[in-house]
Amino acid sequence: MYVSLVGVNYSTTPVRFLEKLTISTSQLQDSLLLLRQYVPHGIIFSTCNRTEVYAMGDDDYSTEEATFNFLNAMMGVSFADVLPYVYLCKNKTAFRHLFRVASGLDSMIIGEFEVLGQVGRALDAAEKARMVNLPLRNLFRHAIGTGRRVREETGISKNALSVSSVAVDLVTGVVGDLANCKILVIGAGEAGRLVAKAASERGASQIIVASRSKESSSALAEALGASWVTTSNLREELSASDIVISCTGAPHLMLKQQQVETAMSTRPERPLVIVDIAVPRDVELGTKQINNVFLYSIDDLTETSTLNRKQREREIQRATKIIKPEVDKFTTWWQALQVKPVVSALVKKAEDIRQGQLDLTFKKLRGLSDEERESLEAMTKAIVTKILNDPVQYLKKTGYGRKDYTQIVNELFQLNVEKPE
Repeated sequence: MYVSLVGVNYSTTPVRFLEKLTISTSQLQDSLLLLRQYVPHGIIFSTCNRTEVYAMGDDDYSTEEATFNFLNAMMGVSFADVLPYVYLCKNKTAFRHLFRVASGLDSMIIGEFEVLGQVGRALDAAEKARMVNLPLRNLFRHAIGTGRRVREETGISKNALSVSSVAVDLVTGVVGDLANCKILVIGAGEAGRLVAKAASERGASQIIVASRSKESSSALAEALGASWVTTSNLREELSASDIVISCTGAPHLMLKQQQVETAMSTRPERPLVIVDIAVPRDVELGTKQINNVFLYSIDDLTETSTLNRKQREREIQRATKIIKPEVDKFTTWWQALQVKPVVSALVKKAEDIRQGQLDLTFKKLRGLSDEERESLEAMTKAIVTKILNDPVQYLKKTGYGRKDYTQIVNELFQLNVEKPE
């Protein structure tokens, strides 16, 4: 029984490729149903910074191959396409990776809060699709618990930034004071809320929130004292805005080059700064060719990400000291889960045989005293224990990583132990 992780993230993959592998919230249930055709149990964890598939199978190679086949079927990417960017982990290495992700150590912005909720929602979605078994459920729950503990016991998330707030910092560095700038935020989800909130905190007073839904954009705008429009009115707002920050998570482009060209034709001398932090991207790449348009993407946040990591280095070390024993604890449970049924069945069968043979002996030797019967009982128990001790200890130490060992013992002694679900 193996857990295999196949993933790509912001640090291994350029946006142009990462966006091809991003699975939106609206696509997630269909994606999980498709994944079921390739692996019996799995969880898809996809955000603007990463897409990771945690899958369970009987061996690491076939599970990884099945995951690649799923990615090919879902998004039309081949093994050769993915290989330069992908990372592959199995069992303890995969456990450690997930615990670090949940703790905010593997994020573009170290210590950010959003990822912990995203891990939880990935588990919930897989539960809904009935793709989760006990090992995967406990893995994700333990990772979430460790992420909470890291945030409670270290300063990793103290005054934590987010991708959204860093995007606002980027435009502040480009244009200076935001007080006199009109800012258009496209997207009223969590990222849009954080963008609008960060812009307001940095002095922006003219904020317009745009989304497909009147309800979501108006609710967010009202909470922040901003204005709102639906995305059908983007043309007018583009013409009037100084800054656009787009973060919808939509599977299609929100701003095409021609739309921006049309808007800029009404204000050719007035610059427009666009920051696209959506993955897949919201803004057509060719937009950067338009005169007086300055387009930035999530790739441009790397410098701030590096600085943020350096500032939190001490807290990263403290968090790592918490994560390591938690990973070890979960790994011990994982190993026992795989080996314990076979060990328990083997010990029980040996005890049943011992007791059966001892009962036959007592029937033949009817004149034994209680003391003699107790001596025979103790002797036979000691013999069985000594015979089983070495193979049992060996199975506990190595059997979890060698499915052939537990399988051979299971078949050799006809234990009829089923694989743990």
